Amino acid sequence: MLRAVWAYFQKYLRLNVVCLGLVAALVSTEAHAAEQSPEDVPGPHGAEARVIAVKTIDDRTRDLTVSSPAMGRSIPVRVILPASWSKRPEATFPVLYMLHGGADDYTGWTRETDVEELSQHSDVLIVMPDAGLDGYYSDWFAGPARWETFHTAELVRLMEKEYRAGPSRAVVGLSMGGFGALNYAAHHPGLFRYAAAMSSYVDLNDPIVRMVIGLSSQAVGVDIKQVWGDPVENADVWQFHNPAAMPRSFRGTHVHLSVGNSMPGPMDMGRDPYVILVSMLGEAALPEQIRKFASALRAEGVRVTTHQYEPGTHSWPYWRQELHRIWPTVMRSLGLPASGSRDGRQASLRARIR
Repeated sequence: MLRAVWAYFQKYLRLNVVCLGLVAALVSTEAHAAEQSPEDVPGPHGAEARVIAVKTIDDRTRDLTVSSPAMGRSIPVRVILPASWSKRPEATFPVLYMLHGGADDYTGWTRETDVEELSQHSDVLIVMPDAGLDGYYSDWFAGPARWETFHTAELVRLMEKEYRAGPSRAVVGLSMGGFGALNYAAHHPGLFRYAAAMSSYVDLNDPIVRMVIGLSSQAVGVDIKQVWGDPVENADVWQFHNPAAMPRSFRGTHVHLSVGNSMPGPMDMGRDPYVILVSMLGEAALPEQIRKFASALRAEGVRVTTHQYEPGTHSWPYWRQELHRIWPTVMRSLGLPASGSRDGRQASLRARIR
């Protein structure tokens, strides 16, 4: 009965402006919405990013405060060191960048998943940078933010210089972070071997996506015209940041796209019904555009894998499960053992979908 009602609702979703406003206003319900307010640290033109503070969280996890000339202030970045970091002081390591979603921050992946335990036997440097509540992983059209320059230029060089990062890189993101992962891979061919987007919008021409982005930005005090300009007058800027408009740019990168069917399941049990509804709405418009995007990528000869799971809402339980599922492939893409452990059994069990 629930499935039939939800199917009927989805049929008329594009006309339901009230519900779209609800999604935008409440999308932060599931996320950690406290925006970081680091001390501004302006840098001279042409200066490189630098680490100005390091906080040790545990044996492998560090929180860095990075002074970014591109941003004109300091940005927090969490890193998880490779398994053999201390034993191999001269070695360089592959890098996995993990990008958070909207209304969240750089602590999201370690707060909501067991990525530290999952990677405990992996010789991979994991980098989780902040990207603002609604920074959209972009160099803004008319604003002070230059997130893309910070992440793909300054931070990459900084990790190579101070944290022994090698040239082998992968990027994984969810929701807004998946959108960022796709844009970074398309704009910088060869930068990433593998790019995974979980529950991410991929077509900025979709009217639902435009409306939700506009409303959710307003909810956190961001004018979307600052980010990409006017969608009509500056259509070229919008298309430059639209993954669906540039499928050929992904050649040479393994792209993975995953999304739920928007129906709640056992992993939603015990959650607030209001939050479940928001999570259902947040996923509902994504499967069809992701299907079309995957087809366009394949037509251009891009290596693409997809996973549409059911049940599945726009929420962390499903993203945690997907991280386990793709972990062996991510490691292989970086030239590391698929399991990340010596005998492979424990990680392999974790990677299975229950």
